[in-house]
Amino acid sequence: MGTTDSRRRYQRGLIAVLLAALALVSPAWAQDIDRIEFLSQEEFRLLSEDLGGALSYRPLVPTTPLGTTGFDIGIALTVAKIANSEVLESATSDNAPSMIPVPTLRAHKGLPLGFDIGVLYAHVPNSNIRYFGGEVRYALFSGGIATPAVGLRGNFTRVSGIDQMQFSTRGVDLSVSKGFLMATPYAGAGYLWAKSDPRGNGGLATEDVGMGKFFAGIGFNFALANFVVEADRTGQVSALSAKIGLRF
Repeated sequence: MGTTDSRRRYQRGLIAVLLAALALVSPAWAQDIDRIEFLSQEEFRLLSEDLGGALSYRPLVPTTPLGTTGFDIGIALTVAKIANSEVLESATSDNAPSMIPVPTLRAHKGLPLGFDIGVLYAHVPNSNIRYFGGEVRYALFSGGIATPAVGLRGNFTRVSGIDQMQFSTRGVDLSVSKGFLMATPYAGAGYLWAKSDPRGNGGLATEDVGMGKFFAGIGFNFALANFVVEADRTGQVSALSAKIGLRF
């Protein structure tokens, strides 16, 4: 009973931390991207790079495959620091801070033959930015007592809600993880492509940009409860994420 009560208090505490963090950053972020016609082509490219770095897919799971019956579900908060806040401010109706909060709902499912799939949904608070995404990951090595897991992942995100542009990302990465008792650190590197279609606004042309991606994190398991923190660098955008959920 004591262990169960401690786990429940732990889960409630982590949820409270995530909600408090979202409450702190959300009021500073309150605008729509609705003025891209005022951007130059170079500024539109910089905006595309920043949005790609902020809204790209982040794993928030170790590389170790879940197995055929495995699930990982949770809620997460990413805070991304963009490189060109003045460009974003020109593209919006309001002041634009350099930090973008991105809350997500996430789920992963293990499949046979070393495959895992994942999906996410996000709505940036007080803005017209919504997006969904997914991943397919294959375990090149499943890992064991003395060996790490190594996985190859393909992923994507697709943004909706911004009337003036269509935006999407796709990426690949290679990651590795190794569990130690209740903790599983992981790290990876890959490449991201972001595509922005301005839909003819301001005479701007479509931008296709590519960026390197590096990430590292650690997952903690307490029975079914799971907590993950992850740091990420995509292009010029740095981000820190935290996720709480269930893994079984």
